[in-house]
Amino acid sequence: MSTSSQTLREADSIHEFFNLVATETLALFEHLEFEFLTEYDVFAPARRGRTRDHEPAELFRGFLHCYYKDIYGVRPIARELQNTLVWLGCDFDRPPSRDAVDRFLTDLEHVVDDVFDRLVEQAAVRGLLDMAYRIDSTDVRAMPSDPDASKCYDSTAEEYYYGYGCTIVSTGAKIPIAAEFTPAKQAPEETAMRVTTDALAVAKPLWMIGDSAYDTLDWHDYLLGLQIVPVAPYNPRNATDPLDIEYRVEDRIENYSEDVDLKQSTLDETYNCRTQVERTNDAVKDCGLGTLRARGRVHARAQVFLALCLRLVVAITNHERGDNPGSTVITV
Repeated sequence: MSTSSQTLREADSIHEFFNLVATETLALFEHLEFEFLTEYDVFAPARRGRTRDHEPAELFRGFLHCYYKDIYGVRPIARELQNTLVWLGCDFDRPPSRDAVDRFLTDLEHVVDDVFDRLVEQAAVRGLLDMAYRIDSTDVRAMPSDPDASKCYDSTAEEYYYGYGCTIVSTGAKIPIAAEFTPAKQAPEETAMRVTTDALAVAKPLWMIGDSAYDTLDWHDYLLGLQIVPVAPYNPRNATDPLDIEYRVEDRIENYSEDVDLKQSTLDETYNCRTQVERTNDAVKDCGLGTLRARGRVHARAQVFLALCLRLVVAITNHERGDNPGSTVITV
């Protein structure tokens, strides 16, 4: 550590200094603690050999800062964390080395989905969820050099690309509450059921909204069994004898319930809220779910869940500061 850095660190006016140069990074960490990371065995000090130079909470804050600034990859992140204001703002005692950054990311890959779940709990505690959940899959574009990426086709842009997929359940102001990384954008029914179950473990909504890809009997019957109304357009191509209905739930209610009457206008109005999940997907892409810089499925999955974590942290931060939790930026 340089003499100037020591002086800055030891100065009595350090808090005034940070107030003077308030940044989004400091705001990101103002209302959340990440010390729970020490509960994971993967971050426990090794019984033998070199001890950890930095606490996992410090490094996690460093990654969140970099992702917020659109900085990805071990080398660029390590380089950014050499900036004095940055590593002090992330609460490091000294800037981390590239090896420390790489080692932390490798360890984080084992638990990053659980870390995401912990942050979802923080959003739920703050009342950021509502009574309608939306489910959708989105593309996660990768570099053509990624050996694990699938060759996919984007019918909207009429182009091929290399990448993966991510199925997300969202609610409230662009709040992702469950997700699964998939080999391609189009995910199997098992993935939809698994992500739906994960979302319901957070809290029970009144509505569950999806596009026609979720027009399956198992998904509908599972939700109705929990007294949740599934709203997905009926896909006549799924049946040899198509029904005269707009939504699959109309048929399920007619066959299995005598005292429930849902007007189609109500279903239409509810389904119109589905576009919220698309805005959530865009918000998460702003947080790093866009073009991946990582290579390989394991590294790509870690970047996806880190982006999901950052989206939650930004939403919680804006909520605590009295700003719009749906915004992807923090105003200081």
